[in-house]
Amino acid sequence: VTYWLVGGCAWVFSMVVIGGMTRLTRSGLSMTDWKFQYEHPPLTLEDWEREFDKYKQSPEYQKTNIGMTLEEYKFIYWMEYGHRMWGRVLGIYFAAPLAYFSYKGYMTSKLMKRLGVFFVLGATQGMIGWWMVKSGLKQTEEQKFEVPRVSPYRLAAHLAGAFTIYTGMVWTTLNVMNPVSPAQLPTAAESLISATKKLRKAAHPLAGLIGLTAISGAYVAGMDAGRAYNTFPLMNGKIVPDEYLKDWESKGWRNFFENTAAVQFNHRVLALTTLVSVSAVHAMFRGNSALSSQSKFYINALMGITVAQVGLGITALLYHVPVELGSAHQANALLLFTVILNLMHSARKPKKLVFVKDLWAHKPA
Repeated sequence: VTYWLVGGCAWVFSMVVIGGMTRLTRSGLSMTDWKFQYEHPPLTLEDWEREFDKYKQSPEYQKTNIGMTLEEYKFIYWMEYGHRMWGRVLGIYFAAPLAYFSYKGYMTSKLMKRLGVFFVLGATQGMIGWWMVKSGLKQTEEQKFEVPRVSPYRLAAHLAGAFTIYTGMVWTTLNVMNPVSPAQLPTAAESLISATKKLRKAAHPLAGLIGLTAISGAYVAGMDAGRAYNTFPLMNGKIVPDEYLKDWESKGWRNFFENTAAVQFNHRVLALTTLVSVSAVHAMFRGNSALSSQSKFYINALMGITVAQVGLGITALLYHVPVELGSAHQANALLLFTVILNLMHSARKPKKLVFVKDLWAHKPA
């Protein structure tokens, strides 16, 4: 059961990374329809021409890809098709073993229900993905002069859904692997319990900040804001760009989500705030000998990966977000979130419990 859950977490992780690559290669709008069940790819020249003709009716082709050849279209089609199929195969990977383990009694009813919820959320995520794509296949009168792209709000919702599923999967997997944290052991010293309590108070808001920064990155992606203001630390020679409130009078609060300058500036501020906050937590707890070895490891890992994430973000910005750097930045964001989840899990508060070796599964997993 444990290995299967770890595999599921890795699969969801890869789904997020592939989704980012699909967006960065501008492949997400290549398929102009969607089916909940299996979608058969075009195999003959006639099939390909039919799909290409449908794509030619889209705003993306007519405004940015006019003159694209069939061979060029095949590349973006396979990117989007691969992303969709990878998600469907994940559903099979998840559902089949879940049914088997449930039948064999390897899991408690509590765990089965939780995993069932994740399965439903995964299916819903596919529908949210299509809802997002649809927003880029048509343009309103207000958008007629803009480069076709999906709604940044729907993109953020899609990413938030992926993070929600991944968070639940990782936390559940950690519960199966480590039912009891060091501070919850009957033999835990008071110094360990006290130090863990302080760490927990710092880790929870830090996780919220990291998550918020990641979601703000979805708006950067949705607005293609990473391909503007490609200097650091200044934007057009200023800390706060003149265009920050450009759309305030016409759009109000939407300015902060639909204005390229505002979206990128906000992401920069959140990223640097995250770096400062992680550095402060690292300085506070790295030398605390009372903490468990698990917590110490994740504190140090959090610091290293945060520095790497900021470095990747700046480098991607300076080079106008090439696919390789953009994908690495998104993958590292999820890795950073994984580490903060592990840190929080290692700092769970003590509670009354009966210590058993296998809290979640009836049989060895």
